Amino acid sequence: MALTYTDYQNSAAYIREHIGFTPEIAIVLGSCLGPFAERIEQPVEIDYRDIPNFLRSTAPSHAGKLIAGTVCGKRVVCMSGRFHYYEGYSFEQLVLPVRVFQCLGVKATILTNAAGAINLAYKPGDVMVIADHIKLYGGSPVRGENLAEFGPRFFDMTRAYTPELRTLALDCAKRSPLTVHEGVYFYFPGPQFETASEIRAARILGGDAAGMSTVPEAITAAHCGMPLLGLSVMVNMAAGILETPISEEEVDAVGRTIAGDFSDYVSDIIERMQV
Repeated sequence: MALTYTDYQNSAAYIREHIGFTPEIAIVLGSCLGPFAERIEQPVEIDYRDIPNFLRSTAPSHAGKLIAGTVCGKRVVCMSGRFHYYEGYSFEQLVLPVRVFQCLGVKATILTNAAGAINLAYKPGDVMVIADHIKLYGGSPVRGENLAEFGPRFFDMTRAYTPELRTLALDCAKRSPLTVHEGVYFYFPGPQFETASEIRAARILGGDAAGMSTVPEAITAAHCGMPLLGLSVMVNMAAGILETPISEEEVDAVGRTIAGDFSDYVSDIIERMQV
C-alpha cells in the first residue's frame, strides 16, 4: 500500500527526535563510497530498520544506516547505503528517502553513485558531475496518486540537476586531484551489468556513464523542488570497451582507491554550499 503524507512525516519525526536538529544537507552514498561517512563529526547513527516506514538496504557494500552530524560546519544527514529497483522495490517505493528529507527540512541533497564509464575519454577513478540523465526503462517513482504536499501532478525536469550546484562542483574540482567531468547518466535497472550492445546504444544516445541508481531519487527531488547535485564515480569502463569482464570486485577496488580524495571533494562542496 502506498504511503501517505502522514507516513513520511512520521518517519521524519522519528529521525528528528533521535538526532535533535534540522539537517541542512542530505547525502546519499552509493556503492563503495561509504568511507565519506567517517567525516561526519558527532555522528548519530540510526539503523534503517528502526525508522518507521523505511526500507531495508540489501546491497552487499551498503551499510544500511542513517548517520547525522556535522561536516564542515553544516548539519547533515547521510544515507550510508541506498535502495534500488533491483532489490525488488517498486519505483514508487523509491521516493521514500527524498520525501523524508523534504519533511525533515533539508535544503539540498547530494546523490553519489558508482558508475561504468561509457564515454571513451573517461577512465576509472574519474568523477562525473551529472548534468542530466536518460531513463528508458520502467515507470516513474511518482506514478500513482499525486501527493500535492510534495509537488504538482506534472512537473519540469530541465533543472533536476541544479545548475548552480553543478557549477559549484566543477569549481571545487579545480582544487581536487580528481579528474572531474560533466556528463549524462544513463540509467539501467540491473542487477546484471549491461551488455556491450546496450552500452554502444547508450553512447549513441548521448550517455556518458551507466548506473543502476540515482535517477528515481532525482525524479523525486524534482517533483518536490529539492535542489540536487549528482556525482558519479567511474569505477570501471562499461561493458564491451575492454576485453576483461566486469566484476563487483573491480568496482570495490577502484572505490577504495579514490575514497579519500572523493571524500575531500564532497567535503569541499558541502563547505561552500549556500543553504
